[in-house]
Amino acid sequence: MPENHSTLSAEALTKQPAQTSLGKDSLLRTIESLIGPAAFVFSLWALTYYVEGEVPPPYLILSVLVFALTFPSHARLQSSTSSLVVDITVNWIWIASLLLVTGFTTGYIREFSDQVLIAWLCVAPLAELGTCIGLRRAAPAILKLQGPKRRAIVVGMNEQGLALATKITESPYSRIELVGFVDSRSPQRLDTANPYKLLDKLDKLAYLVKTKGIQIIYLSLPMASQPRILQALDELKDTTASIYFVPDMFVTDLIQGKPGSVCGMPVISVCESPFKAANGVIKRLSDVFFSLLILIMISPVLLAIAVAIKRGSPGPIIFKQRRYGLDGEEILVYKFRSMSVTEDGGAIRQAQRNDPRITSLGAFLRRTSLDELPQFVNVLQGRMSIVGPRPHAVAHNELYRKLIKGYMVRHKVKPGITGWAQVNGFRGETDTLDKMQGRIDYDLDYLRHWSLRMDIHIILKTIRLVANDQKAY
Repeated sequence: MPENHSTLSAEALTKQPAQTSLGKDSLLRTIESLIGPAAFVFSLWALTYYVEGEVPPPYLILSVLVFALTFPSHARLQSSTSSLVVDITVNWIWIASLLLVTGFTTGYIREFSDQVLIAWLCVAPLAELGTCIGLRRAAPAILKLQGPKRRAIVVGMNEQGLALATKITESPYSRIELVGFVDSRSPQRLDTANPYKLLDKLDKLAYLVKTKGIQIIYLSLPMASQPRILQALDELKDTTASIYFVPDMFVTDLIQGKPGSVCGMPVISVCESPFKAANGVIKRLSDVFFSLLILIMISPVLLAIAVAIKRGSPGPIIFKQRRYGLDGEEILVYKFRSMSVTEDGGAIRQAQRNDPRITSLGAFLRRTSLDELPQFVNVLQGRMSIVGPRPHAVAHNELYRKLIKGYMVRHKVKPGITGWAQVNGFRGETDTLDKMQGRIDYDLDYLRHWSLRMDIHIILKTIRLVANDQKAY
């Protein structure tokens, strides 16, 4: 990946908008972002139905407007009760004033009952306060639904590193388990009067991440440590851990880099998945919808191909191969069998032009990409996505992760049936290191710039290219 260094100061980061300590991937934070707007909308509907016996269209339009103005709700779980009351009151006064001024200016306010509006202006903030308090009481149960905590290491036993550790351990809503610290300085130079464990030196960081199942790394090193940070980042590119800088720091080539906070301490992501919170929901819903639609449409084709394979050569209809999926975990990927062999060992030879292992029917299936159709079932299973980095055989992964820097970062997302690399000329055999490097560059570019619009563009471009692309064999 090309180097792109920029400098961020601690002061600049602390001026970023505050975010919840729960993290953007938290179910609790997602509920929190919805619960305030929902309280406003449902209180309006309930009062309208009570007074008028129905919810007329003007009230529906008002509810959409209110939701748009208040979503996402502010992070308030860790606020004191008095701060919560003040924040909700001030925020509601601003929103209500904006709505009233707009209503009087346009004359649209005449469409509403005075009784409903007056009651709603009083009830809405109380409804939001009640839902926030209710969410606090339900938070422990919600946190349990999210499974085990994510294991984390802090690199740098300095002032900001220790402050972050304290915030994590003292937060009642944190889903982070702090395993310990990594620091190369001698114990005599460290503040050892703290309850946190010093695990090892910086040169052992990658080893600790792999052996202790670390999922999050917080780099709390000063800017003067730039060479050490670069070396640590290079070593960590062979893992799938999420990496964050804690200021004071500089930033290198970012994957979904954006500022945030952990238990009130400012951090910035260096390497993170684009599919967090709302983006993750959008991605999954689009995958399920399109997969079901496509499978229903192509079911006769699937049946015809299955019969042809069974009659054409001995062996299974579906070829199951081990691949690396999300976070580098092994998954089974389905394909229609196109070869006379089913290789899935430690050494796999890629298909080549005029490969004798490919059956006559298999050549047609591979050229038209029909052999990939069973992977829509993988998408429904949640193992794959329609669009994402193409999964490689485990043997190829183990080879290229040692040769290409940043190779494993592509596994921050689910593998796809098609991808940004494939529609940009990197479909089919990658017989040289340069070709694989080009594919990885496009995969990482996809992670940096993902959007639903980009996914749709890739799908449409794939359909257009498949018929004419002669690179798959």
